[in-house]
Order: sequence, then C-alpha cells, then structure tokens
Amino acid sequence: MPAQYSVPLAKLIKDHGFEVLNMPRRSSETYIVSKDVNRPGLILAGYEEHFDPQRAQFLGLTENGYLESLAPGEREKRLQCFLSKKPTVLLLTRSIEPVPELLPFAEEYGVPVLRTAEETSNIMSVIISYLGVELAERITRHGVLVEVYGEGMLILGNSGVGKSETAVELIKRGHRLVADDAVEIRRVSSKTLVGSAPDNIRHFIELRGIGIINARRIFGMGSVKMTEKIDMVILIEQWDDKKVYDRMGLDDEFVDILGIKVPAAVVPVKPGRNLAIIIESAAMNNRQRKMGYNAAQELMKSLGMAEGAVEEELDFSDMGY
Repeated sequence: MPAQYSVPLAKLIKDHGFEVLNMPRRSSETYIVSKDVNRPGLILAGYEEHFDPQRAQFLGLTENGYLESLAPGEREKRLQCFLSKKPTVLLLTRSIEPVPELLPFAEEYGVPVLRTAEETSNIMSVIISYLGVELAERITRHGVLVEVYGEGMLILGNSGVGKSETAVELIKRGHRLVADDAVEIRRVSSKTLVGSAPDNIRHFIELRGIGIINARRIFGMGSVKMTEKIDMVILIEQWDDKKVYDRMGLDDEFVDILGIKVPAAVVPVKPGRNLAIIIESAAMNNRQRKMGYNAAQELMKSLGMAEGAVEEELDFSDMGY
C-alpha cells in the first residue's frame, strides 16, 4: 500500500495568506491528505452520495448565492447536512461574507473556515497544483541534481565516484545546483518528476578532502535552485575495460522512477574525461531528442544504414539507486 502524505493546514494558510474565520483546533494539528478539491453545490442541494470530506471545499459566489436564496429554515438544514460531514477545510473565495448560519455550524462540528479575495477558479487551480506537489508520491535517492541549460540532470553513482565535484564544476560553468547527496524525488503528475533537496541540507555540498561548503554563499544566489523537473538520469561509474559502452546513441535508454520512464545514460569515468562537459552535451542532446532530432540516426541515414531506435530500460536496482 503506498504511503499517505499530508500537509498541515498551517502551512497552507502561511503559503497563501488565507484569512482564518474559524479554527476549532491548532492549524498545525489539522492535516490535508487528499490532492482533490470540491465545490459543495450538490450536497448543499441535497445530494449526499459520494461526498468526500477529506477534500478541501471551495464555496464561491454561486454556492453562496444559492444559500442566500433559501428560506432561513431550509438554509440551516442544508448547511447542517454539509458541515456535519466534517470536511477537512472550507475556503470562502472572493472575500464572501458568510451567511449567518455558517460559522456557528462550523464551530459546532469543528470545521476550519478560511477566506481569500481570489476568484474561485483561480485559487482552486493554485491549490490543486500546490497539493499535487505537497502530497505527491516520493522517494529519496543518493545522488546530485543540477539544472543544465534548463534540463534537470539527476547524477547517480557510487560514493566517491565524483558526483559532487562534477556539480561544483557545473556551477562554476553557470549552471545551478538543486540537491547534493540526497535528492527527494516527487511524482507530481503521470508524466513529471520533480526533485529537491531536504530542507536541512539544501545548498550544501560535501567535497572529500575539503569538507562541507555552502554553494549559495560561495557562488551566489544564482548558483542554486529550489526544485527542478528531472529530464535525464546520468549514471557515473568507473571505467571497465571489459564492458562495452554505447558509442552511437542509437538506442533510447530509460530508467524507471516511480513508474515514469526517464531518459538515461551510463557515463564511464577515467582520467582525462571532463564530466562537466559531457553532462552539458548530454543535456543539450536530450533536449534535441525531445524536439525530434537524433544525431546518431541522421549519421546512419547519411551513410545509408538507417534503422529505427530501440527503447531499452536500464535497471539500476542492483546498484542501489
């Protein structure tokens, strides 16, 4: 069973500046666990089936106008039916003034009520995106994540192979560090992985023989980034003379992370190889491939040896990645 993640209501309020109208308990002790949101029009109209109280509820002009149109007794009945389900949170939009019965029932049933001046559709879109990231399925991998020419490059490899040193060289060449040593990877959609650093080690890099450095303080604010989409995986390994490495790049290789296939490449290390330049080239080549251009296929075609690319999935599980 997949792990269930949550976000405290206090964080939601702080990040979006919501006004608190009713908070029956500490907001830091109330958690949102569902990525989905809802407008409670149906349950206010009397249809109670399939209502999910774990979803954040948005009450806009339409719902409020409907409540105002009801006779006081009927309105009280509908609001009691809705709030007795104890939804996680109710958010009023457009700075709506709640109908008189709403807050007393919210207090009675322990329902947090927030308010914002934003339009309903706009703030729903923002919160859906926000919860998609905060509640996303996630894993942590030992590696380095850097942004190179706008491409998120996840560098994996055994300890001591040179991942952090490569990251420093890339930073000096104008690229940006996202995470070193531990990369927290979140699946924010069916096609997208986003990586970030744990809060307690963000911007720090470990260099053997030197120690811990703070990339933001040494290289400046422009050298770091909070999050980045993962576009490609680079596995660095010691050069093995007995192993045959891909020299053409005809085949499309992938690695599976949280059920999403990410383009991947194995880069062998030996003296004289500049890993920073190699990763820069891989980033630019990956972008070209996404745009439909494959240099290896064009070369084969010009030699009269054209053949289709083959997808191959790399298995990093035996290597601990």
